[in-house]
Amino acid sequence: MEQESELVTGEAVVLDVRAAKLASRGLAMMIDVALQLIALFAAMLVLSQVAVFGDEALALTLFLVTLVLIMVGYPVIFETLSRGRTLGKMALGLRVVRTDGGPVRFRHALVRGLAGFFIDFWALGMLGVVAVVTSLLSPNGRRVGDYLAGTLVIRERMPASRTPYVGMPPQLAYWASQLDLTRLPNDLALAVRQYLSRTSELRPEAVEALGYGLAQQVAAVIGAPMPPGVPSWAYLSAVLAERRRRDQAKLQPEVQHGQPVPAAQPFAPGQPVGQPSPQPVAQPQPPSENPFTPPS
Repeated sequence: MEQESELVTGEAVVLDVRAAKLASRGLAMMIDVALQLIALFAAMLVLSQVAVFGDEALALTLFLVTLVLIMVGYPVIFETLSRGRTLGKMALGLRVVRTDGGPVRFRHALVRGLAGFFIDFWALGMLGVVAVVTSLLSPNGRRVGDYLAGTLVIRERMPASRTPYVGMPPQLAYWASQLDLTRLPNDLALAVRQYLSRTSELRPEAVEALGYGLAQQVAAVIGAPMPPGVPSWAYLSAVLAERRRRDQAKLQPEVQHGQPVPAAQPFAPGQPVGQPSPQPVAQPQPPSENPFTPPS
């Protein structure tokens, strides 16, 4: 079960997120523990051979080191490299974030991993009793490691209706086609994509505040400020949609090599070549008072 929770970012913007509660976190933990036990069993098979043909004290030392590496290193490494997700959390659509909504770093994952081993689950945790009790008493389902690290586990996987896709605003299609996007870094584009996919989770003032900050960063990189009267989310959507369009165009070669060239069709001498009839050009219409509708 999950419930709505509020995170306050460093810019004092309130985010509405769905905090993962005990049931979903427990299932993710079961997957992770199963994988850890498989790895530990494989390590024991190898170390048993060391004990038979070598020093038993050395084998015991290696086993203890391997135990700590698997039980502590597994969550620390995965949560650091995947920005807050282990394999179990990936399967359940969960992610660890900071209490201000930002991604976790190595220090956060290390504190959570050590606290999980020594307090929440294994050494002093009575096989997870401490973690379960703490999670039940916490309004956001946080365990001791979350409190020590300043983190929160949220449900990242939302229904499709909560994460609408924001495409190219028609009013900005031609303007975006003239932009120089070669200097737009991938990490900034990823931040914009995440923002656009979460607009339905944010309050209206948060959409504008976060969007304005991202728009200023993008404008400084590509050298194209927001056109007058254009909301920040529409500006970012146009930039990202145009970038995606160009990336897709690169994957489609203009000429299909190896295809036979069609033969020219003869026509009778003196026969005039047909010209396309002139088509009336639509007159540009003045924009309405608010041509941009914020995503819902």
